[in-house]
Amino acid sequence: MSAGLNIAQQDAVNHLGGPCLVLAGAGSGKTRVITHKIGKLVQAGLEAKRIAAITFTNKAAAEMRERAKALIGKPAKDVLICTFHALGVRLLRQDGAVLGLKQQFSILDTDDITSILKDCGATSDTATARQWQWAISAWKSAGLNAAEALAQATNDNERHIAVLMGRYEERLSAYQSVDFDDLISLPLKLLRDHAEVREKWQKQMGHVLVDEYQDTNATQYELLKLLVGERARFTAVGDDDQSIYGWRGATLDNLKRLPQDFPELRVIKLEQNYRSTSAILRAANNVIGPNPKLFPKTLWSDLGEGEPVRVVDADHEDHEAERAVARIQSLRANSSHKEFKDFAILYRANHQARPFETALRRAQIPYKVSGGQSFFDRAEIKDLCAWLRLITNNDDDPAFMRAVTTPKRGIGHTTLQALGNFASQYKLSLFESLFSHSLPSAVSARAVGGLHEFGRYLNELEHRARHTLGTEAARTFLNDWLKDIGYEKHLYDAEDSEKLAAARWNNVLEFCDWMAGRCGGEVDESTGIADERKSMLEVVQTIALISTLSEREQDQNVVTLSTLHASKGLEWPHVTLVGVNEGLLPFKLDDADNDLSAEALAQRLQEERRLMYVGITRAQRTLAVSWLKRRKKGRETVPGTPSRFIKEMALDQTTIKEDPREKLKALRAEFAQRAQAAAAADKP
Repeated sequence: MSAGLNIAQQDAVNHLGGPCLVLAGAGSGKTRVITHKIGKLVQAGLEAKRIAAITFTNKAAAEMRERAKALIGKPAKDVLICTFHALGVRLLRQDGAVLGLKQQFSILDTDDITSILKDCGATSDTATARQWQWAISAWKSAGLNAAEALAQATNDNERHIAVLMGRYEERLSAYQSVDFDDLISLPLKLLRDHAEVREKWQKQMGHVLVDEYQDTNATQYELLKLLVGERARFTAVGDDDQSIYGWRGATLDNLKRLPQDFPELRVIKLEQNYRSTSAILRAANNVIGPNPKLFPKTLWSDLGEGEPVRVVDADHEDHEAERAVARIQSLRANSSHKEFKDFAILYRANHQARPFETALRRAQIPYKVSGGQSFFDRAEIKDLCAWLRLITNNDDDPAFMRAVTTPKRGIGHTTLQALGNFASQYKLSLFESLFSHSLPSAVSARAVGGLHEFGRYLNELEHRARHTLGTEAARTFLNDWLKDIGYEKHLYDAEDSEKLAAARWNNVLEFCDWMAGRCGGEVDESTGIADERKSMLEVVQTIALISTLSEREQDQNVVTLSTLHASKGLEWPHVTLVGVNEGLLPFKLDDADNDLSAEALAQRLQEERRLMYVGITRAQRTLAVSWLKRRKKGRETVPGTPSRFIKEMALDQTTIKEDPREKLKALRAEFAQRAQAAAAADKP
């Protein structure tokens, strides 16, 4: 099980008897270590179902699952490989009843939460509600409930939000719903306050592996401690040099606390990098060097020195974009084997993407903006999917909550609170509760009438969907449905901007065309054969699979544009880091408006330095770093200063003036000369 592992990796895989911290530098093979350790645990006799591997994204979990399957075969399907939040869902589905949660509780998304907070705070301002949401999320991530947040509030605004948080928690309880943060805080409460549940899960968890451990927050760490108990059979894999999510609650204190809370902790460093050349790693080590070290380490590689890291200056944003695109063209011109997907342009913030998109389009180079919103994540599409999910599965309580309130149909939160309590008491789904003979004892006669009307309409919708065949019939069905529920009016009423409302409505029409097309019956022009017609209900039953369509872009042969935060965990042969200026990277450290203490400024600089380190270590073969002599700041253009990180990279300064456009021009001239010479040689 240790074939192909270096000595440090083997040590990490073979340490099974107690707590283990694997300090995995960038590109050092951490996923390989985790999957091999899963295999080693199974080989040592631990049942696969008693192994849990916790990641931070569904994509990472899927990759780990595939690699575990390739390594150990069938037992891999029994290993619990999931995100922290998916683990929280599992705990609450199985044992949440002791907290008063029914098994089919709803999980609210950002739009649901914003709507509830606007209602709680009696405001129509979405931006204000989002600010309340961020504050409440931060308190929950720190393990605080509304009463504790109120006790710690330091000003009137915090006290106001803490009171709103209390109302918000009451609504969630009444709706039998949880938000994303509750998927960590409630399992923590479950294990902390209920010994029998805690003992059950500690017995079930024979070994827990945590990926990207440096990204855990305080609540996740406490949850991990309760899961592993005194036996402490766990492996934490992380890198303090890649901790870049402090703004969302991640804390390096969790790394500091491990040796204190677990004195028998074994610390193993993975310092051999399998991704980058020595020139790139030297720049990365130099940049991260000034940061204080919890566990000092130095990355090294046996991939050779490689190309020197290039530093490029640009007159302004458009000039920078031109030079970045010219670099891609120049590198591709040198070899016929470089595909577009080998290239990435990385930046600090989303707004920096625009000039690069323009330049790439002008050069007819295909690209994608990584981290952009999926079509199926748009609020209007999720609204419609909720209705469609509900007609195929009446027990889908999250879909019920969204459909019954979007568009609003005179069924208020008081009625829904009573319905939620009734459903919980009689162990019914919310939809089943609509037709219970006992419902009039729980809600008013007027409310019963509104709920019955909603239920009857859903049953009628399901019947029509079952008997709707083919594309044209599906279009009619979908158009009639949207008119019945008044969805277009709902969009225009909900948006202050008519232009934005129109854009959202166009998304709805595009979605409906796509759904109708899946019902078939149309002739394929290339073959002349008509597709087999499907009922609307058959198509709707695949609704859960729709979101996977948006993930196909990862296989496209395109240049990637990405923020540095979104690039973590990824790698490309050729990377250009752009906008590496003071005020951008590091971000606004010298602004008079930031109102931060010296200690807070120092911590921010350290995290910004780690962000630069992450950007550098995304590159495998070549890296260029560019900065602006003049840059936009709001509506003004101000002088630009190269980031202090460029100096810290300690590069050969003779590379700074290289202009890829000139190199590309020279290559084109050389190719033209060769073509002329070849043409002359062919003449008789």
